[in-house]
Amino acid sequence: MLSIFNSIPTHMDYKGQKLAEQIFQGIILASAVIGFAYGLIIEQFGWTVYIVLGGFAVSCLLTLPPWPMYRQNPLSWLPALPEITGETQQKPQENLKKKKHK
Repeated sequence: MLSIFNSIPTHMDYKGQKLAEQIFQGIILASAVIGFAYGLIIEQFGWTVYIVLGGFAVSCLLTLPPWPMYRQNPLSWLPALPEITGETQQKPQENLKKKKHK
């Protein structure tokens, strides 16, 4: 059962994150303007809230899951360095001479 969840991709690249943020903000802004105008015309503030909440639900549906359009620019990571074990291995900072301040 858990193998089904492990096969679902859960990552998003940086350009995908930027696109998702722009879509989210655009939908929220559009729904707020439309909701305010509609609520003002019919003089019912409740409809403004409903329209903004509907816009929020739509924007969450479009931006929260990592859709393939958000994963088109993957990063190429450097390969991991092999780990060297032993007492003779020192950190690069330890090789430098320590200067004493007078």
